[in-house]
Parts: sequence; C-alpha cells; structure tokens
Amino acid sequence: MSTALHAAGVVLPGGESRELWITGGRISFEPVPDAESLGRDVFLVPGLVDAHCHPGIGVGGPVSLEEATEQALTDRAAGTLLIRDCGLPIDVRPLQTRADLPTIIRAGQHLALAKRYVPGLGIELEDASRLPDAVAEQARDGDGWVKLVGDWIDRGAGDLAPLWPDDVLAEAVKVAHEHGARVTAHVFGEAALPGLIASGIDCLEHGTALSADQLAELARNDVALVPTLINIENFPGIADKAGKYPTYAAHMRALHAGVGEMVASAVEAGVRVFAGTDAGGMVAHGRIVDEIEALHRAGMTREQALASASWAARDWLGHPGIADGAPADLLVYASDPREDLGVLRHPEHIVLGGVVYA
Repeated sequence: MSTALHAAGVVLPGGESRELWITGGRISFEPVPDAESLGRDVFLVPGLVDAHCHPGIGVGGPVSLEEATEQALTDRAAGTLLIRDCGLPIDVRPLQTRADLPTIIRAGQHLALAKRYVPGLGIELEDASRLPDAVAEQARDGDGWVKLVGDWIDRGAGDLAPLWPDDVLAEAVKVAHEHGARVTAHVFGEAALPGLIASGIDCLEHGTALSADQLAELARNDVALVPTLINIENFPGIADKAGKYPTYAAHMRALHAGVGEMVASAVEAGVRVFAGTDAGGMVAHGRIVDEIEALHRAGMTREQALASASWAARDWLGHPGIADGAPADLLVYASDPREDLGVLRHPEHIVLGGVVYA
C-alpha cells in the first residue's frame, strides 16, 4: 500500500464525520494527493492501549527478546498499539526501536522484598529501607514509571501482607516524583492499601480490596486504577492450589467474588479506570478486547470501556489520539464499536506509524 493514505468517517472520541490523510507516518487533516483509501463511512479509533502488559514474561518467567517480540506482535494483531509494560525482568529497549511493534512505555523492574514475589521477575531487596534508592535507580532507567509490589503472600502469616513500612513508601514515592516518574503498585488485599494511598502513589494495579471510602480518596487525588479483570479470573485457581494456606485461599476467593462490585463503585466514584490485561505468565497476550468487555460487564458503559483502552488511556499516558500531526496509530472499523464492543475484534485495518498491518 502507498505511503499516502486516506480515510473518511466518524472519528472517535468526538464522533464528528471528517476526512483524514496519512503521510510520513503522521495524520493530516489537509488533503494529500494520490492517497490510497482505507475506507469511507468507517469508524476511526485511536490505537488501543494495554495499560498493564508484560512483553518479556512467559508462563515460566522471563523470556528471550525473540519471544517478547512475538508477544508484542500478538498484541498488535489485537489492535494494541501502545503498551505500558508495568514491570519486566528483561531489557526491551531493542523492541522500542522497532517501528512495526506497539510503542512500549517501560516501567523498569518490579521492586519487591526477598522471597515476597514471583522468583526471577523483579529486583528483590533484602532490606525495606533500600526501597527509595532502588526507586531512584528505576526512575532514572525507565520511561517515567516505577512499579512496586505492594503486597504478596507472607507464608509465615499465611495470607496477603504488605511489603513496605508506610514511611518508606512515602519516601520512595517522593523520590520517584523528584525524578519525574510516576509510581504504581501491585496490590490485592486490604492491609497494604492505606499505606499505598497515603504515600501519594499515582496508580494502583488490581486493587481488588478497595473500599468505597478508599475509592472516593482515589478520585479526589486522581489516583488511577488498572483492575486487570481477566487476570483476577485466575484467583479461584490460585486458591485451589494454596491448600497449605487456607486463610489466603479463602481471601483470594473473596476478592475474586467482589471485584466486579469494586470496579462498578470505582466508576461511580469518578476514579479513572484503565484497561490492562496483565498479559504474560497466567494471561495470554492479545486479549485487550476481553478486558474491555469485562470492564463493560463490571459497570462501564461501552464508550467508557473503550475509552479506558483508547483515547482516555492515551491522554493519561501522554500519547495523542487522532489529531493533526499526531503519529498515525489508529484502527479502522466498518461499524461503530461504541454500539457493539465485539466490533473491536474485527478491524478493517490496523495502522501503526502510518503503515497498514491488516
């Protein structure tokens, strides 16, 4: 297909009908001669965003760059054109140089305590007091995000428990902000939430135990939430394998049972909720539409769910949607995905950097 492209249709999120052209990998609202058509009377959607994704993690832990590349290509085929990696054990900067792969925002490595996270995935600190220094290092090395492990099973206690003292958390978040980075944290249970929220954190991953009062606080402080609903579907299976820890197993089942109500309450409270699959490990890549549909079932309107994985997520992450001069990362659909989210599974065209891949 020629480098100059043209499309005419409804542009989301605004919903206006207009024409656009693509040349030199960017969008133009001024006519470009000899452009090849991507369609008329179509629906044009900013490329999808997976706000919690791990191209570099497989079912057995870290993978090769070659496998990470295949994972990213699988995400692209599903319409995901922007990824926030949310913690990786390998350096995927070589993938960032590939024009044919989704844009990747690196969050560096997970920061955890020794024996308090999945082995081999993160940096395991022997002493919690080292967290601020480790955060500074990851902030310098990443793309504006740092990922903490906020809670994990404490085998001595037999249940989920926080990793960090509240004062250490607060200092770590302060250090990240001084380095121009935002902080997010993995958190499943109740006990770690007060300290994480009080620290001035920018985002929570999963957040399955958030209460109504805490959701209101997130909304007041503009703390985002990425609930990773299709990953939470794994909680009953995790519980089934945790026979040595019956309290933990019961806790995980209860968190699974309540997550839909939590997300509905988050939306009602005005929390900014974004779509993330947690692909890598227990969740296959390329499932962003499953997450969008899960968010809709949990209480988002179809348009809200789509926005959480497209234009709203792009704005949150500092990447433009469909705008004059913006990178041409967009999806073309024959019908309106705001009316039927299943449409998202069947793009007419996937355009990344002005190149058509489907």
